[in-house]
Amino acid sequence: MLKLYSTLVLVAFIALFSCQNHVESYALRLKPGMDLKQEMAQFVKNKQLQSASISTCVGSLKELTIRPANQKELLHLKGHFEIVSLTGTFADKGDHNHIHISVSDSTGYTIGGHLVDGNLIYTTAEIVLLNNSNIEFTREKDPETTFYELKVKEN
Repeated sequence: MLKLYSTLVLVAFIALFSCQNHVESYALRLKPGMDLKQEMAQFVKNKQLQSASISTCVGSLKELTIRPANQKELLHLKGHFEIVSLTGTFADKGDHNHIHISVSDSTGYTIGGHLVDGNLIYTTAEIVLLNNSNIEFTREKDPETTFYELKVKEN
């Protein structure tokens, strides 16, 4: 029984490490005054990442600009905000994206919405992006939602 278990573990180990990993990770740090969305989109465009997504981000903002849920008007706030969540996808090699952000202020009040241009770094933003070379993200107008929605294409 022990020999069978050892053989199964060895087979699983070999299978795990012989699979090709098509996911690459990229780390970047943004400095004070940089625009969060613009810098990430430019990074994706420069690297020609075809299916980039945000894995993690920690940092702070001195200006927050978001589009709250189901609103047409943007919300713009100045102050010091901790980034507590940043998630989203980049399509068409950075030209189109869908990113949500949540930030908290010094009292712990937290707010979030769609990330737009105008989110300026206060001290830093440490970001990890992932890209899967086996798929490509594009955006196409969805007749039902009328928004440009994610389309995933296998390479």
